[in-house]
Amino acid sequence: MPEFTVAVAQTNPVLGDIAANLSEMAALTEQICRQQHPDIIVFPELATTGVENGMGFNYMAERLPAGHQFNILARKAADFSVHLIFGMPTKAKIETTIYNAAVVIGPDGNLVGEYRKIHLLGEEKLSFRPGYRFSIFDTELGVLGVMIGSDLAFPEAARALTLLGAEIICLPAAYEQQHQAEWRALTAARAIENSLFVLAANRVGEEPSRTFLGDSVILGPDGSVLARMEEDGDDITTGYAFARIDTNSVRHIREARQFIMARSPTSYSPIVKKY
Repeated sequence: MPEFTVAVAQTNPVLGDIAANLSEMAALTEQICRQQHPDIIVFPELATTGVENGMGFNYMAERLPAGHQFNILARKAADFSVHLIFGMPTKAKIETTIYNAAVVIGPDGNLVGEYRKIHLLGEEKLSFRPGYRFSIFDTELGVLGVMIGSDLAFPEAARALTLLGAEIICLPAAYEQQHQAEWRALTAARAIENSLFVLAANRVGEEPSRTFLGDSVILGPDGSVLARMEEDGDDITTGYAFARIDTNSVRHIREARQFIMARSPTSYSPIVKKY
């Protein structure tokens, strides 16, 4: 695949106001597409709802591919022929089974797939059921893997996606401000150790008990920063960052560095033990 453009969108979801959040996401999609013509845009974790909704997620979750949240953004994806990846609550056939999910929409407006967050921390466990499977999405741009938020802290997640064939990891996130050092270290580590691109879209703003970091970033397969949403003075702003990428560089860097080829799976049995 020749070079193409990717973007990470940094938004400030209004807690519980799906209409306002969809309006912001639709407007930002249009702005990015008119200015940069990207092929992929990644939005933050739970971008349509905000984070601290508690039991309210039971009423906000939708079953894919039906539902207002999906349909609004699917139309925007089709209007601008762009892949959209964004976080929202989804539900299974059993109405009370709710997931913190990331949705992948193709440039034709159709559902490519859904990833359900596996590594739930703290209060997330009260609202959501954990997912159980990592999946890749084979597109004309390359093979996409998706993680969400705190999945970033588990190297097994990115490595599993890499072994499944991922060349790009899309990471919708809601990392908090006090974890900036962790955010920067782990996004770089996941890119370097797996020799792939990381598109990490992190939200901004405040909710009752959290202040979010922003610092959305696009990293190359050697860990280089291709684009980052920097603070504007003391303000952490909404907006977007974009970069041109070429997935051929994934193969070249993997061949040069040999991190994947030098693996020793027979030595890794402690990793899969449940403590």
